[in-house]
Amino acid sequence: MNKLSRLFCLSVALTATFWAKAEVKPSTLFCDHMVLQRDVLIPVWGTAKAGEKVTVKFNKSEQTVTTDASGKWMIRLPKQKAGGPFTMSIKGTNAVTVNDVYVGEVWLCSGQSNMDMTVGKEDRYWCGVLNEAEEVANANYPTIRVFDVDYTPKQTPQVNAIGKWEVCSPKTVGHFSAVAYFFAREISKKLHVPIGMVTSAFGASTAETWISKESLESHPNLKPLLDAYHDKLNKFVADSANLMAKYRAELAQYQGDQAAAQAAAGDVSASKKLKAPRNPSPIVDQHNPYVCYNGMIAPLVPYAIRGALWYQGESNGPSSNLYREIMETLVADWRKSWGEGNFPFLYVQLANYGAPVTEPVKNDIMMTVREAQVKNLSIPNTAMAVAIENAGNDPKNIHPKNKQAIGYRLGVAARAKVYGEKIEYSGPMYKSYKVEGDKIRLFFDHVGGGLVAKDGKLTGFAICGEDKKFVWAEAKIEGKTIVVSSPEVKKPIAVRYAWSVNPPASLSNKDGLWSPNFRTDNF
Repeated sequence: MNKLSRLFCLSVALTATFWAKAEVKPSTLFCDHMVLQRDVLIPVWGTAKAGEKVTVKFNKSEQTVTTDASGKWMIRLPKQKAGGPFTMSIKGTNAVTVNDVYVGEVWLCSGQSNMDMTVGKEDRYWCGVLNEAEEVANANYPTIRVFDVDYTPKQTPQVNAIGKWEVCSPKTVGHFSAVAYFFAREISKKLHVPIGMVTSAFGASTAETWISKESLESHPNLKPLLDAYHDKLNKFVADSANLMAKYRAELAQYQGDQAAAQAAAGDVSASKKLKAPRNPSPIVDQHNPYVCYNGMIAPLVPYAIRGALWYQGESNGPSSNLYREIMETLVADWRKSWGEGNFPFLYVQLANYGAPVTEPVKNDIMMTVREAQVKNLSIPNTAMAVAIENAGNDPKNIHPKNKQAIGYRLGVAARAKVYGEKIEYSGPMYKSYKVEGDKIRLFFDHVGGGLVAKDGKLTGFAICGEDKKFVWAEAKIEGKTIVVSSPEVKKPIAVRYAWSVNPPASLSNKDGLWSPNFRTDNF
């Protein structure tokens, strides 16, 4: 090939590469089977050649925009009513067609493993819900769709989320977030509109990993979290070549052992007991600040949503004293990022866990998190699903199987607080107390249809006198109040309820919603 021919081929290749990069590409969220949020302006965005005109057509509306100098574009579709299926056309120098699009309610779901836990066990032993086979077989809800974001922690904010929209069916529901699915099923049955769930969660992740760096930096109390991560990052960078070489060698050995184990047993599951080496980069560690936000939340902004669901807290034990502020920061950060105002934020309080506690009061880091979660109800437009009994007869399982109850309770909160249904959405919430001689009377909000004692007897109540030594107490329901006493305490000053990791919880209302732990003191 002569020089002229080589130059011509190079020119063609460069031109082809240029135009490939300049093609109109919507965000990865805009793909077949998606659900768009009804009754709000709908952002649609992507990339193309700088200065190129991009036209978006959807359900009788058409808008054209010119890309900016970096090739980015965004339009906002007018408000749409629930319905579908529709087709979206996105056209510039090329055309992209998105099929089977519905308009309805869209919720973002995030947190750690109890949000990531799927309906089916599939390839993760700790997943799978109660009555798994029945739930999977009956999952025929074609207007429920899920976009599941792959685990992609990053050091800098990303543009595109890695994932796809899937239609709910017995073939797909097994790898859907169980909490997201049961929530979607609950509100779908009540609203009769399409439901889209964007799930972005990962096991053992801390809350701070889902917050932007800028928001964390603006809170002095959270600076130690950032400093600790940046110290680890600096140490890794200094020796990254050696650390990554060792990791690649260990990974190759692991993969070889996997293949050998499978070949010997003739079964893929034979290698499941092998432990994969851990990538030494702190960037891929879900315990570190802002890395999950960068890779798994930032790319979702500003996809129109109704609100967010959150199930997390177990991994914040070391920073439990900061949990209330961390969550206040997270909610404010997301609301600022989306620019949709104080959208609903519904979350799950930590479930009971471990061996039943026999002591009247036992402080623990999980109790610190639970109390912070109760206090986080001071954040506007929030609600909390209580899970204090959710582990049932299997409290040693950190992943309770009864995710149906959690999805239902979150759904009830949404039906009441978001969709205006006149129903009780919370269990009894401690409001105040009054000392009456040798007894203390407790007053509650969210009594609903009335207070109820599990199996007809209240348990889990403790009382103390001026010595601040709590003992088990007798408790009885009197109308909308509870009277607590003990023959051991003649001059009571405080009451606590369900104050341990796995307490003998007993208090709910007739609406079937449980009371969270509470205390009248601030010792």
